[in-house]
Amino acid sequence: MRIRLSPPCLSVSFVGTKDIDTFAIVWYYICMAKRNGAMHVVTTMRVYKNKTYRTNLLRRSYREGKKVKSETLGNLSHLPAHVIDIIRRVLKGETMVPSATAFEAIASFHHGHVQAVLAAMKHLGFEGLIASVPSRERDLAVGMIAARILDPDSKLATTRWWRTTTLPDILGVNDADEDDLYDAMDWLLQRQGHIEKKLAARHLTEGGMALYDLSSSYFEGTTCPLAALGHNRDGKKGKLQVNYGLLTDDRGRPVSVSVFKGNTGDPKTLMPQVRKVKEDFGIKTVVLVGDRGMISQKQIDEIKGVDGLDWITALKTDAIRKLADDQGPLQLGLFDERNLFEFTHPDFPGERLVACRNPELCKLRGHKRKSLLEATNLELTKVRGMVGRGTLKGKDKIGVRVGKVINKYKVAKHFVLNIKDHHFDFHIDTEKVAAETALDGIYVLRTSLAEERISTEDIVRNYKNLSQVERAFHSMKTMDLKVRPIHHRLENRVRAHIFLCMLAYYVEWHMREAWRSVLFCDEDQARKKTRDPVAPATRSKAALEKVNSRTLADGSTVHSFQTLLKQLSAIVRNRCRVPTDGPNAPIFDVVTTPTVEQRRAYGLLETIEV
Repeated sequence: MRIRLSPPCLSVSFVGTKDIDTFAIVWYYICMAKRNGAMHVVTTMRVYKNKTYRTNLLRRSYREGKKVKSETLGNLSHLPAHVIDIIRRVLKGETMVPSATAFEAIASFHHGHVQAVLAAMKHLGFEGLIASVPSRERDLAVGMIAARILDPDSKLATTRWWRTTTLPDILGVNDADEDDLYDAMDWLLQRQGHIEKKLAARHLTEGGMALYDLSSSYFEGTTCPLAALGHNRDGKKGKLQVNYGLLTDDRGRPVSVSVFKGNTGDPKTLMPQVRKVKEDFGIKTVVLVGDRGMISQKQIDEIKGVDGLDWITALKTDAIRKLADDQGPLQLGLFDERNLFEFTHPDFPGERLVACRNPELCKLRGHKRKSLLEATNLELTKVRGMVGRGTLKGKDKIGVRVGKVINKYKVAKHFVLNIKDHHFDFHIDTEKVAAETALDGIYVLRTSLAEERISTEDIVRNYKNLSQVERAFHSMKTMDLKVRPIHHRLENRVRAHIFLCMLAYYVEWHMREAWRSVLFCDEDQARKKTRDPVAPATRSKAALEKVNSRTLADGSTVHSFQTLLKQLSAIVRNRCRVPTDGPNAPIFDVVTTPTVEQRRAYGLLETIEV
């Protein structure tokens, strides 16, 4: 039995039959009291053997002639205290109403996922990071960053979406429109330098590692000065693009992002990062880690003269092949006994070279090459048959047809072609195939760091940390933050958009780390420092169990980052009122009670540290 009283709204449940019967009797007397005198609850207390006993009696006061008499109708002491309180209040005139009509929800707003992101921001001191002085622009910037994590979309769509949540209400920006967001983006861009200095102070240390890589995102439109054709990483042929370089600490936490024109080559973006770290961030000694396309020989020659700057990178395939053909220290036979060894070479004075062989990568590349050669061989055989039958003639026409096959499978270097007007023949260059096969899975790292500063194994580990930057690019580009496609027309808006996405990833990175135990993530991060640095990364036993069972040890569901946010979004804030109180009834909010899993997610966010 559930009873609700209004106002204010209270509820009480009677589980036992005795409670229901008692209350029915009490209710009978309450109804009769309207005709037969006033009823009230009297509470008496007595102390016996140092113990206090409380008695609650239901009494009726009435007149008999000129005398006022009192009658005890029943003993309520066995009832729960809250039930007695309800009886007491009803007797004072409060009205009971059916539970179904006690109050109504006039609006609902998704709240739980907003609460999670804002909690993460609070632990990160995010508002102070953006600007130490509160302002409407800061609130709007925080709102856009949160929206990027929760539901990335255009600025116009953002102003529509976030009104379905508690986000604008919490931040006090309910009245913001699209133009307000653009103004806040301009304000945020002006503060980029200050914000990045704060991030660098948090995460970059003297003599520590700084990871750097470049990516691109395609562009919708043709008027932005930054948009240009270049090396497309998105598979969007013919699309204009912009390039952006991400600088992180050794764990992949973003510190800075730089935007470049879409046709800017990777190496040209390196020196601006060097100047930023040394001059803007005030880091005197730093180790830059970049891939072979980023830190090439030309860039190494350029940065050698920079005091306090060291680097870790890799050799290109041609350089590795030359070392292998040189009959010098890079002897491929050494990989029969081990997958890692260090050597030097006169072509790389003052450098340490580390040769590595990944057996799994060796198998993968061998299998892929075999498949491509077989597919190319089959297609070229068909062309040869067409030429033999006379259905394809002319050197130019045959060359065009052969070119389509070669370009499709991209293994032209392994084929020797003989094209004439009425003849076509080919064969695989087995020597070239064998030479390339011998280098499968082999890569060579190079560094300026001395032995006393870093071990051979840690050179490999730190280079492999570049995968953290790749993870950041993946998160920013795909379903998480959707940095692409870029629609902004103005150059500064493009820069602000990408910077905003970087800040969103900064928050997301920390949330992912806090939630490792409930996501499809490996919790045993200490293994990275002790496992074989060359061997392919493997999941721990606990991580494999999560993946295979899709459940945690307690039976609850394992989530991806996105599905966990969706689960939290089921927590809503209901805006309610009591309909019996009329049109001017006061409004109050009722928030969904979190489940055990949801409470766990919130609790884990408490572990976030700057």
